[in-house]
Amino acid sequence: MLDYFLLFVGLPILLKSADLLVEGASSLAKRLAVSDLVIGLTVVAFGTSAPELVVTIVAGIKGNSELVLGNIVGSNIANILLILGLAATVYPLTVHRNTVWKEIPLSLLSAVVIALMANDALIDRLPASVVSRIDGAVLVCFFSIFLYYTYGIAKAGGEVAEETFIVLGLFKSAVFIVLGLLGLVLGGEWIVSGAVGIAQKLGMSERLIGLTIIAVGTSLPELAASVMAAFRHKTDIAVGNAIGSNIFNSFWILGVGAVIRPIPFDTSGNLDMLFMIGANVLLFGYLFIGERHRVSRWQGIFSVYLYLVYIVIIVLRRK
Repeated sequence: MLDYFLLFVGLPILLKSADLLVEGASSLAKRLAVSDLVIGLTVVAFGTSAPELVVTIVAGIKGNSELVLGNIVGSNIANILLILGLAATVYPLTVHRNTVWKEIPLSLLSAVVIALMANDALIDRLPASVVSRIDGAVLVCFFSIFLYYTYGIAKAGGEVAEETFIVLGLFKSAVFIVLGLLGLVLGGEWIVSGAVGIAQKLGMSERLIGLTIIAVGTSLPELAASVMAAFRHKTDIAVGNAIGSNIFNSFWILGVGAVIRPIPFDTSGNLDMLFMIGANVLLFGYLFIGERHRVSRWQGIFSVYLYLVYIVIIVLRRK
């Protein structure tokens, strides 16, 4: 029971801590006269990815590397099939040309790059497959290019509204930052410990726990943001949030995780890699079926159905 307690209590602690950190750091940055644009591209963007990053770092330090890759791949699949699927079910998603031809292909590229890096045994006939520290460094380099691209897009679009970030008192900002950091560490430690314990008791692999419970749990901020954006008919936010999260996960979080500790890969995980690549291809295909550059309700429902089928398959596989 302790393992279940650690996992399911650790998740809300992790998510709330990320919110506190973002709120406190954003407020402090505003007090230091940092522009809203820079805050959005740094504090907020990194803060919303903090749950996945902390789980990755803790799992890497503790040697639970299978959990790292499972969390990343599972989150990326959930972001497209589950999160965008639910958002499109709420309200059809109109996708801008820039996202169609740049961000979505970049998300697809990140999935293909991960699959190639992880398949040393299959491609080079090596005795074992691993996402090495060099691979991780390359992924981080990709991420720096993406940040530069994002900065250019944001700059061209102008500064975001001044009221976007609330300015708190200096003491309150500091308390939020400290509590957020402590909560992230505590929540990440509990999640990893609980997940590993459950996997061992049920005879399930760490990767399976990462692909399912942890992947969906750490993606809850993206789920809430995208579905609420769809309710408000802010489809740009819904799509950009999910696709941007995928790129962050693949290039930044997996890159950092591999640099901390090389991540071993079992070829049985190629089914998950294929689903991740296929989800990106499917999303791109949606934009040219029926009304161009639009994800309709039936496509969203179909995506959620595919995600449920995927979950059933990997649970039955239990590896």
